[in-house]
Amino acid sequence: MRINRTIISLLFVCLVPLNGSCSSGEGSTGTGGDTPEQNVTFVTLSTDKACYSPGETVTFTSSSLPSSAKAAYYYLGDKLSEQPLSSTTWNWTAPSTDYRGYMVKVYTTTSDGKETVLGSIAVDVSSDWTQFPRYGFLSNFDDMSTSAINSVITSLKRYHINGLQFYDWQYKHHKPLAGTPDKPDNNWTDIANRNTSLTTVKNYISAAHKAGMKTMFYNLCYGVLSDAASDGAETSWNLYKDRNHSNRDVCSLSAPMFKSSIYLVDPNNTGWQNYLAKQNNDVYSVFDFDGYHIDQLGDRGADYDYNGNAIDMAAGFKSFIQAMKAKHPGKRLVMNAVARYGQQKIAESGNVDFLYNEVWSNDANYSSLKDIIDENSSYGNYKTVFAAYMNYDKANSKGYFNTPGVILADAVMFALGGSHLEMGEHMLGKEYFPNSNLQMDGTLQKAMVSYYDFLTGYENLLRNGGLFSTVDLSCTNGKMNVSAWPPSTGNVSVLAKKVNSKCEVIHLINLSNANYFSWRDLDGSMPEPSLISTPSLRLKETNTIKRIWFASPDIDGGVSQEVEFHQSAASVTFKLPSLKYWDMIVVEYQ
Repeated sequence: MRINRTIISLLFVCLVPLNGSCSSGEGSTGTGGDTPEQNVTFVTLSTDKACYSPGETVTFTSSSLPSSAKAAYYYLGDKLSEQPLSSTTWNWTAPSTDYRGYMVKVYTTTSDGKETVLGSIAVDVSSDWTQFPRYGFLSNFDDMSTSAINSVITSLKRYHINGLQFYDWQYKHHKPLAGTPDKPDNNWTDIANRNTSLTTVKNYISAAHKAGMKTMFYNLCYGVLSDAASDGAETSWNLYKDRNHSNRDVCSLSAPMFKSSIYLVDPNNTGWQNYLAKQNNDVYSVFDFDGYHIDQLGDRGADYDYNGNAIDMAAGFKSFIQAMKAKHPGKRLVMNAVARYGQQKIAESGNVDFLYNEVWSNDANYSSLKDIIDENSSYGNYKTVFAAYMNYDKANSKGYFNTPGVILADAVMFALGGSHLEMGEHMLGKEYFPNSNLQMDGTLQKAMVSYYDFLTGYENLLRNGGLFSTVDLSCTNGKMNVSAWPPSTGNVSVLAKKVNSKCEVIHLINLSNANYFSWRDLDGSMPEPSLISTPSLRLKETNTIKRIWFASPDIDGGVSQEVEFHQSAASVTFKLPSLKYWDMIVVEYQ
């Protein structure tokens, strides 16, 4: 997963050079400092799984509830049902329609009919997690108690993480299983000489499955250690930087911190493909992994095989993926496109379940994220997961993530229809996943719950197709300046998508105080945006509008609100409650 592979943040850089109905939904906290005004007392809500099959029973738990509390269930704008709550634990039968996100609102009503939202939570009903992937990770597999493992999985479940990458769990890159299928080792060391426990890995897989998550084991597509020959890997599979097979392509790692450097082999080579497929078979015979997360190291420049032939590495990725699928057709595959390298061939393999982009300095701007989404969409009906490491330079030292930088990056990624690999035992700041120098403060922790609820509850608007569009939107009361995507200095960015002929989604992302437009926020200096209260907007529109509704992860936990509007022959005017980081406006037409 990295341009710089395993040493990574520690020592060196190892690199050569949608359709569906469109109506209002209801959805956990303001996100800090200057927050939107809201008459909300939030309770803690959770579900027993990260996602559900159609018709499955969903169990909710709340920290506390008044006796008059009710739960209402919404698919976008449609209120499906409602029930009074007599206990802090209750059940709901998920609808039978597949691939839908729902928002659940818990609230009370006063004698004069006014609602008070107590909390909200999303529910994903999808029989296949790759339809709306929300990918997380695990990176520590030392001896762990059952309670410690369950604590991590419970945390990830609250973010609705439905797939987990088991990072650097393996014994050796060319021999991931320690021991034999009949007698696997109880403990082994990974590439960085960290202890790994067989019981911990197995218990993590079991706990993840119980929570409705899928599990993917991590490994390179072409890495071997220095002792590979003694384990049956042929010298003729190696990659070289010269035509005379005298200079092997190697990612150099320093002893004693690392057990070996990582040498590269030809991913095109059928001998290597068969060898690693057999090793993977050993893995699957011991561990109940759902698939293989395939990594690479990015553009290595010119490489040659043992006989001096130039290697088409990207074509090798395609060949490798197809070989892995042929050997284990029931297992899922995902492959990292480091800095977009090889993405087209990865997609053309036809055997990856979504596209995974590890994003680096060549795509550092918010606008680059849309470029990646657009490019990936051109390869087919693929969802995109961004492996994008926040506050990268700041993560060299202990401290906290910069909350505004993280929230703005997620707002852009989610509004574009992507998701963000960032949540594990900790939030990611480096491509070496065990690095946990930066932590989330309380404000960011609360915001992430709300943002992942929003991503999940509105997945059918955010991630289920549609075409990016251009709208003519202006602010009429001087509260803010708006400009069409890409972002521009001093402006709120407008990103619109035509979901279908009857529905348009307009995202407002508050970059008006941004001091640069890099999602990376390398040193954690992105300022918090100022709260914009009651902005009045005019949308040029000649088609007849049926209704307008609004939702924001920054207000009422994503619960939607109907918006009053006035339409003339050429435009429609309306007012929003506020804008902090991200507002979503949904316009429905007759």
